[in-house]
Amino acid sequence: MIFTSNRVRILVSTQPVDFRKGHDGLTAMVQSVLRKDPFTGTVFVFRAKRADRLKLLYWDGSGLVMVYKRLEDMTFTWPAIKDGMMALNHAQFEALFAGLDWRKVKALETRPPAAAE
Repeated sequence: MIFTSNRVRILVSTQPVDFRKGHDGLTAMVQSVLRKDPFTGTVFVFRAKRADRLKLLYWDGSGLVMVYKRLEDMTFTWPAIKDGMMALNHAQFEALFAGLDWRKVKALETRPPAAAE
């Protein structure tokens, strides 16, 4: 588990990006192309043209963190390539990062109890 909180917002860029981009290049892309603030703690997920690589970018409160993962013998399951982004819930992100088909993961929708028993 990369993120300890289920409350972390996770956004996936649906367009492949140039994987030579580092912290600054991806931050600029978040601001100019995705029109989001990269310094809010949201996790931004980027894919390479080859579906076997992903990069994560997020602000942890003291600096930008970039994570790179390459699968060796398989590819990630990605949404259709189009302009924009899509949100994943925590369970879907964990499946994506593990190389599983995140589309088959459905998080339980629960609400807090009205009163203690």
